[in-house]
Amino acid sequence: MNILVFGATGYIGSHLVPMLAARGHHVRAAGRRLEVLEARAWEGVERVAADALRPETLPPALHGIDVAYYLVHSMGAGRDFARLDETAARNFRDAAAAAGLQRIVYLGGPRPQGAVSEHLASRLATGETLRAGPVPVTELRAPLIVGPGSAGFEVIRDLVNHLPLMITPRWTRNRTRPIALDDLLGYLVAVLDHPETAGGTYDVAGPEELAFRDLLAGYARVVGRPFRAIDVPFLTPRLSSLWLALVTSVPLAVARPLVEGLKTDLLPDDQAIRSLIPIPLHTYEQAVRLALEREQREPLPARWAEGALAFRGYNPETSFYAKGESCTVPVEAPAAVTWEVVQSIGGQNGYYYADPLWWLRGQFDRLIGGVGLRRGRRHPTDLRVGDALDFWRVAALEPGRQLTLVAEMRLPGSAVLEFTVRPLESGRSELTTTSRFHPNGIWGLLYWYALAPAHFFIFRRMPRRMARRAEELARRQSAGSPTTPS
Repeated sequence: MNILVFGATGYIGSHLVPMLAARGHHVRAAGRRLEVLEARAWEGVERVAADALRPETLPPALHGIDVAYYLVHSMGAGRDFARLDETAARNFRDAAAAAGLQRIVYLGGPRPQGAVSEHLASRLATGETLRAGPVPVTELRAPLIVGPGSAGFEVIRDLVNHLPLMITPRWTRNRTRPIALDDLLGYLVAVLDHPETAGGTYDVAGPEELAFRDLLAGYARVVGRPFRAIDVPFLTPRLSSLWLALVTSVPLAVARPLVEGLKTDLLPDDQAIRSLIPIPLHTYEQAVRLALEREQREPLPARWAEGALAFRGYNPETSFYAKGESCTVPVEAPAAVTWEVVQSIGGQNGYYYADPLWWLRGQFDRLIGGVGLRRGRRHPTDLRVGDALDFWRVAALEPGRQLTLVAEMRLPGSAVLEFTVRPLESGRSELTTTSRFHPNGIWGLLYWYALAPAHFFIFRRMPRRMARRAEELARRQSAGSPTTPS
């Protein structure tokens, strides 16, 4: 069967793609950024760039497809996410009809017993929009998913790992039926073998009914951490989302709709799907263990990916989501010249901006037993994957395009510094510098907040200096003068 996984870079899609391919299907993985798809270690999977908010990108992605999995949503886009979700679903529905698809499989959210949050209302409305077209839709409605990358699971992990004492507001007593990622994937794959599910809407859920407070305590038991909580009658879900954004690494744009969706019980009724697909289900604590084991089995990605254990020091206690700064600057120089500057960073060449501060950071690192800056670099202009570069290590390298460095300095977490060069028209280019920090526990969060002003200052000015250096280098090359990026 020819299958499109639309939203293949998300945490569900990235696990679903290899499962479908392993079952002999021809799988086409679609995402907004082709380079992220190309970095995945998927054998025999076709990769295409497509965005449901850009209708012109959809026909090539849907051409020749029998069944499409629709796994996208705009929850992280801010307050306008509901409108974006509706527009995306309508565009995809119409393109799927034009391409003659046999079925769409959509993963949505459950309908609560009480008031419906904006996030859940948008997920429900997306299903209605897709069903308004002629292509039959199978909608699975899942509550909190227990798996690496699930916002709900990452909130639980960060709270337990970061806080020795937790404040548990009244809403944490609301109940849900968390489902293991493996069980959800089992349902998503199995509906292909049940044509009678086309046109149907099914709740899926785990076997246990638990309060959110129980989820925190259960995770703590699995990882061997204490769970101490103070029950309070205040802290509304809206205030709680601000608190979560402060004490976890889950972005506020994700934490707010997640918590607001927990204002009431979320107890799906899965009898209909169980009568058709009676797969064995994992308990919550079994699901937690599976999630942690799954992370350990993940292949080493070709570039930084959110949550990749390789970029978190292979430590599952380090936060899945990263704090960070990113800055993109135009460069009046060819991409090849800009790349020369990027690959020459560190060692005797320095960091192009605030070198005294980098030197001080290296001295402090040595003082506390780290490697400092004394390692330098193997070669002044050449880099290879695995090279030591001062207190960094080259973790990934795409010559001419991208350099990913992982910090080996002493840190309460894991730090990544990434440079991306993109060619533009008329011999120009674009340089993006991104710093990311995955905090480990409360000390990691305090470290990030303490240095956030300095990081903002440095990582926004460094790419501008690098752009200026590349432009100077391009001018010298044009004049036939001896050149060096340093």
